[in-house]
Amino acid sequence: MLYKRSSALFAQAEIVIPGGVNSPVRAFKAVGGTPIFAKSAKGAYVFDEDGNRYIDYINSWGPMVLGHAYPPVVEAVIEKAKLGTSFGMPTEMETQIAALAIKMVPGIDKIRFVNSGTEACMSAIRLARGFTKKDKIIKFAGCYHGHSDSFLIQAGSGAVTFGSPNSPGVTQGTAKDTLLAKYNNIESVNALVNANLGEIAAIIIEPVAGNMGCIPPKEGFLEALRQLCNQNNILLIFDEVMTGFRLARGGAQELLKVNADIVTFGKVIGGGLPVGAFAARAEIMNYLAPLGPVYQAGTLSGNPLAMAAGLAMLNALEQDNTVFDRLAEKTLYLEKGIQKVLSENGIPFTVNRLGSMISVHFDSNPVVDFQTASKGDNEIFKKFFHGLLAEGIYIAPSAYESWFISDALSYEDLDYTINAIDKVARTL
Repeated sequence: MLYKRSSALFAQAEIVIPGGVNSPVRAFKAVGGTPIFAKSAKGAYVFDEDGNRYIDYINSWGPMVLGHAYPPVVEAVIEKAKLGTSFGMPTEMETQIAALAIKMVPGIDKIRFVNSGTEACMSAIRLARGFTKKDKIIKFAGCYHGHSDSFLIQAGSGAVTFGSPNSPGVTQGTAKDTLLAKYNNIESVNALVNANLGEIAAIIIEPVAGNMGCIPPKEGFLEALRQLCNQNNILLIFDEVMTGFRLARGGAQELLKVNADIVTFGKVIGGGLPVGAFAARAEIMNYLAPLGPVYQAGTLSGNPLAMAAGLAMLNALEQDNTVFDRLAEKTLYLEKGIQKVLSENGIPFTVNRLGSMISVHFDSNPVVDFQTASKGDNEIFKKFFHGLLAEGIYIAPSAYESWFISDALSYEDLDYTINAIDKVARTL
């Protein structure tokens, strides 16, 4: 494939945008080469500025559950835009989508819309601290909750030490209130809780990790977290920015049958437009201003275009009784195909999957946390990524990201993908 125009556009972008991109993973730093510039997308496919077509397994990092340019979403945005793009005032549609989300998701009474998943997680932590009147939080190595200061923390020198900032600009004062546990390791969480009794406001987790590849929770892990939180008056926060309305109508809470105290959303809830949300039972949400003392605000929160797109998307998902089954079946079909061709080519690998999330790790050992995810062969992944790109298949340009399946993918697309993986595997 030719990438002449994409290369030229990237060179222009580097002059005026840091690194030429507005989100670091787009820069292809992890895989090498020059990023492709998207021009349009429809259904299962994205088209770049050079006219190349790709079967898309990123789907805007998750929200395009029903495919790109899904007609009801597009039509809803167009019609709403004709009436005005932003008011800074309440609209009826905010109440409509709030009521629908509460109907679909277990355990929530009220929801507040924001502008991104980062903002949703940041606000959820502030709310948890205000509600519990405690300062410390526990997060998990490898889980990503946006770029808010509280979340950009790396491990300390031991299981019960404070973390330290892993980005300049994050203060040691912020880092001291964030404790880092190991995903799928309840003992590491217990150690942190016991070392900080009465000080922890919340535990925040991706119930199905998507930022170290797809890593499902081990059996009993989330249940143990729930019990630990109950015993210690700690709020459990599920970051469902990726999993919400993707794994099931009610997200991971419904699929895995474990309820959080606070849940955050993004991506799908806006139909692909910039949006996020956080939700909880009424007694927690009523701590938010203007009812309560915890302040959170946003001029563009509940933006009418995002609400129109989100309402159209949620309505489609709520009304289709088989969509999540279809998504899971297609993802399982892809998993079996990948396993077959990589095995036949003698390549060490592990495939993780849950629902419509899947990832390929180039290591034969189980991948259950960030440490095991880090053992994958990144040199093989780089060749794998560029090989698939040349075959017209677009996966995340990082070994530490989940793939997201859309219902727009046909079985012909999946077969083409499996055959392309076989072709690329022969060169690895």
